[in-house]
Amino acid sequence: MKNSMAKLSFLLFGLVLLLAACGGGNETSTESTEGNSGTNTDTEQPTDAKSFKVGITQIVEHPSLDAATEGFKAALEESGLNIEFVDKNAQNDQSMNTTIAQDLVNQGVDLIFANSTPSAQAVKGATSDIPIIFTSVTDAVGAELVESMEAPGGNVTGTVDLHPDTIANTVAFLKDELGAKKVGTVYNTGEQNSVAQIEQVKALLEESGLELVEAPVSTSAEVKQATESLIGQVDSLYIITDNTVVSALESVIDVANANQLPLMVGELDSVKRGGLGAYGFEYYDIGYEAGQMAVKILNGEATPAEIPAAYPANLKLLINKSAADNLGLEIKDTWNAEVYE
Repeated sequence: MKNSMAKLSFLLFGLVLLLAACGGGNETSTESTEGNSGTNTDTEQPTDAKSFKVGITQIVEHPSLDAATEGFKAALEESGLNIEFVDKNAQNDQSMNTTIAQDLVNQGVDLIFANSTPSAQAVKGATSDIPIIFTSVTDAVGAELVESMEAPGGNVTGTVDLHPDTIANTVAFLKDELGAKKVGTVYNTGEQNSVAQIEQVKALLEESGLELVEAPVSTSAEVKQATESLIGQVDSLYIITDNTVVSALESVIDVANANQLPLMVGELDSVKRGGLGAYGFEYYDIGYEAGQMAVKILNGEATPAEIPAAYPANLKLLINKSAADNLGLEIKDTWNAEVYE
């Protein structure tokens, strides 16, 4: 009996050990499965692949700048890099613009995309270490963002938003096709990019025997009144790529339409909003090209100093048919224009 009980006890002890071993085996198998799953995931997205934080600072919301930001993001997203975007918009507030620049630097972002001249100037003043890519900048050299277009130097490069022929073509169109003699303009004297453009416009108008009548503003709330002040003094309007005015462009369009004044604008999105015409390009494209520059920098292929700043390509004339009809203006084949309806 004792032997039988001993044998039974031994068998029961062995069974307990066997069950424990099986249980331990299952736990090990579960950990291994999780590990294999992680390994498979790591094959698709390696755990040692670097992720990047990219800051975006934009001076104000309007279609052209928004399109440039969209193009920039698209280029980075298509690159396959692991990107976290930190989006900031200053709502045309210079104090906030400066605060945003410092905040992005304090966050330790890997690269900053500055959309507009004021945005780029603010971030350049905040850091000399973090790479900066700009777009929607009219005069990168004059704004002291780069040493030259060909050799930017420092930590800044990007794409400008003024084709060398834009203003000259617009002035010629105002004179030859619209018969303008006195051209009115509204712009923010506090925007360096605007001042640079106005200087070119004035010089070219004077060379062509035309006169420029200026109505300066400092905020978008002043745009309508400034435009109205030009009535009776001018026979046409020309709005450059001024961020303050373009953000309130509908005010200018309303005054122009009410007074039957042709309104030439500085970029294509403003034509789609109601301007008569513009020699321009797609802001999405210059944003996309800026994004391609950013990819090279994040991949370690080049530094900002090694990437030439770029002018926009594919300059074209776009005419708004409704605006032309309102003026009783025939769209001529000789203009070689695209028509927005």
